[in-house]
Amino acid sequence: MTKLSIGLQMYTLRNETSQDFLGTLRQVAEIGYEGVEFAGYGGMDAQSLRAELDRLGLKSLGSHVSIARMLEAGDEEIEFNLTLGSKYLIVPWLPEEKYATEEALAATTAELEAISRRCAERGLVFGYHNHSFELERSAFGKRLLDAIFDAAPTAQVELDACWVHNAGIDPTEYIRKYSGRIPLVHFKDMARGEDGKAITVELGNGEVDLGAIANAAREAGSEWLIVEQDVCQRPPLESVATSMDWLKRNGLK
Repeated sequence: MTKLSIGLQMYTLRNETSQDFLGTLRQVAEIGYEGVEFAGYGGMDAQSLRAELDRLGLKSLGSHVSIARMLEAGDEEIEFNLTLGSKYLIVPWLPEEKYATEEALAATTAELEAISRRCAERGLVFGYHNHSFELERSAFGKRLLDAIFDAAPTAQVELDACWVHNAGIDPTEYIRKYSGRIPLVHFKDMARGEDGKAITVELGNGEVDLGAIANAAREAGSEWLIVEQDVCQRPPLESVATSMDWLKRNGLK
């Protein structure tokens, strides 16, 4: 089994990048992340951003792009990411109207499959990233997440293991289920607030069995563990550095 690469979803640092996009990327590289997954490009053109990534020794592993954007300007996103050297394009979320009825979901999965095939024609891999609701709702007699991937068979899985855990399901079950189809795993930890709701925390500071997830991801042939902290309780750059320290202590970096 090959060693998993460690990336960072830049949404974690959205406030920092809004103030200093390139400076934030530089700090991410200094902390030790190998690659980044974009959630916006800081207003930069693709060639300039690629040059900066190369200078910093960072890989663009891929980007999160809304389904609306992929339907309206998918070719533009594909070209941009090819220039960056990305391998993956990911739809990170679906608005409720896209799955509110089985008819709506059927139309949505047809769109996802068409996007996936278009990406493949250009040499990119397309995937979908889950939250908890896809495990908590059902469609066509199965969990919504399974319904999506059954109906869009060429789409790959970017499994957010923390949100699977939050839905009350063992994430390793889903990693094994989609073995060979799960190149990317969002790697995050969570605790429960006083109201019982999930709070994302630095790696190792919560209740998620991160070691089991990493081992299952290796066995499933995953390429990247992607650190993400949706909301940080400390300055976000401190949080992603703390998570990197945990990765190093546990032999993942």
